[in-house]
Amino acid sequence: MAQLILIRHGQSTWNAANRFTGWVDVPLSHQGLAEAALAAQKLKNYSIDICFTSLLIRSIQTGLVCLVESAGVIQQGKSPVLHHDADDPDWQGWDQHVGDPDAEIPVFPAQALDERFYGNLQGLNKADTVAQYGDEQVRLWRRSYVVKPPGGESLADTVARAVPFFKSRILTHLLAGETVLVAAHGNSLRAIIMHLEQISEAEIPLLELATGVPIVYELDGEGQLLSKQVLADKAAPKPSL
Repeated sequence: MAQLILIRHGQSTWNAANRFTGWVDVPLSHQGLAEAALAAQKLKNYSIDICFTSLLIRSIQTGLVCLVESAGVIQQGKSPVLHHDADDPDWQGWDQHVGDPDAEIPVFPAQALDERFYGNLQGLNKADTVAQYGDEQVRLWRRSYVVKPPGGESLADTVARAVPFFKSRILTHLLAGETVLVAAHGNSLRAIIMHLEQISEAEIPLLELATGVPIVYELDGEGQLLSKQVLADKAAPKPSL
């Protein structure tokens, strides 16, 4: 039975500063690193076969901490190995590294999993933006399915890149019965969850994802969703749809 583990990156330095981040490549904060380490402990009984992240460092950090500090991975004696797409000849072909499945867990960073691009809002303080434009306008920019922030992407745009990537790259491993970790962002993960759980365009803006909290899905051999479990700090609920 395949398992898909989704995790929104831990708190970033700009999350902590209440800034719109989007594609700005900021790292995890001290709290974010702690959240990733706690997530790793929650995943200690999972044997992860492959990991996908976005190209942004906060996502990569979260995925690597989950893999390196997970007791399950340590017991396997494996190391995460990042696989890069590279045209630079100085890579000497290592961008095509296949790896040893007995010693390595491949990690694939992908632009399709990047956060929603917030355009002209990136770097702005969210409270200051509300004061300037009003709560309703900022809510539309942040939560509407189709409304784009100035110069940026809508959630619908993010769905248009994240879901095809899920179908073409991630689902292949799930259909093979593997356990897949995806460390990404609030909006790229909402896109995947929208597809998995068949959430409507009207309902998806209401979905909130906490930082550093793993969500585990079990899928059958045809990729159909069987169960969902959120590994929150409180007692985990029984798996359910």
